[in-house]
Amino acid sequence: MLKIILVANTSWNIYNFRAGLVNFLLSQGYKIYILAPKDAYTEKIQAWNVEYREIILENKGTNPLKDLAFHRQLLRIYRQIQPDVVLHFTIKPNIYGTLACYRLKIPCINNVSGLGTTFLHKNFASRIAHFLYRLAFRFASKVFFQNAEDRTLFIQKKLVKPEISDLLPGSGVNLEKFAPMPSTAKENFVFLMIARLIYDKGVREFVEACKIVKKQYPKAIFRLLGDFEDNPENPLNITPQEVEIWQNEVEYLGKKADVRPYIAEADVVVLPSYREGTPRSLLEAAAMAKPLIATNVAGCKEVVKNNENGFLCKVRSAESLAQAMIRMLLLSEKERQEMGANSRKLVETHFDEKIVFEKYILAIQEILKAKN
Repeated sequence: MLKIILVANTSWNIYNFRAGLVNFLLSQGYKIYILAPKDAYTEKIQAWNVEYREIILENKGTNPLKDLAFHRQLLRIYRQIQPDVVLHFTIKPNIYGTLACYRLKIPCINNVSGLGTTFLHKNFASRIAHFLYRLAFRFASKVFFQNAEDRTLFIQKKLVKPEISDLLPGSGVNLEKFAPMPSTAKENFVFLMIARLIYDKGVREFVEACKIVKKQYPKAIFRLLGDFEDNPENPLNITPQEVEIWQNEVEYLGKKADVRPYIAEADVVVLPSYREGTPRSLLEAAAMAKPLIATNVAGCKEVVKNNENGFLCKVRSAESLAQAMIRMLLLSEKERQEMGANSRKLVETHFDEKIVFEKYILAIQEILKAKN
């Protein structure tokens, strides 16, 4: 039986974004190993028909000794398992996992799901990340990107060879799980933002925009759904204290295992992010036939087609976001339903998770054919 390893920086990532891919690979007869740090989702993964191995990984740090220890850890596990292919997700597995695969002559497929703060903020850490990407990606068999701009950027900066790069429609969306649901009758218009509570997702702009909209439409409801990051000392993270200050403007829903009931209750889903790979929250909302509002940036503009299934606004601008929110609120119910229907058509055509599965299985088959 052919063996495939999936590696990510959290069990949460594997459970929320890769469950469909894991099930598909299992259905194709592969033996699957999952490598990820332990968290609240590890037990759920262990209930799958896979073999789980814990790895120790410092996600946000740039300590070279800890990163070297992570690399050695992967070397040891890969050497033990002797996989046929390794699938890497998230930054550090992409880099240090690829270097481990090179040393052991194991083919690997990497997935750049978004560039995040490393590319948004030009500093010493960013320069180190560029160097490590350039070093590691020379040895990857295939590198998937989730939007064309990220792929072009990596090629222009010579971080990846064009011939081994390809595009995926994000992590895809399960169109059966995320389907239109009848919304409950309500009096007030509901705006919903779903995101990790970090600065780069545009959380503060969302709150400021809510304040602007609320002055004109005091009955409108504004909801924020998402989890806090682990490190409260990081200035890029939104803190619980900050969210408490916002409670008069925004209803904080916390972290939810199933976001579908909250999407169903919303009239529109909002994401004013600074940059994305392909945002899962927008894909899920679109699959549920919701109109969308997002910033005109890489990742978001692939899912939100301006004036067709939603509105695009300027990045880092609460005023532009507020204008888009008011514009959406003033549409008729019929116009919003038409936008929602366009959202569903878009994901059915371009973002079905089955497209992702097909791309992965073709890449794996090509690698195994070349290997043999």
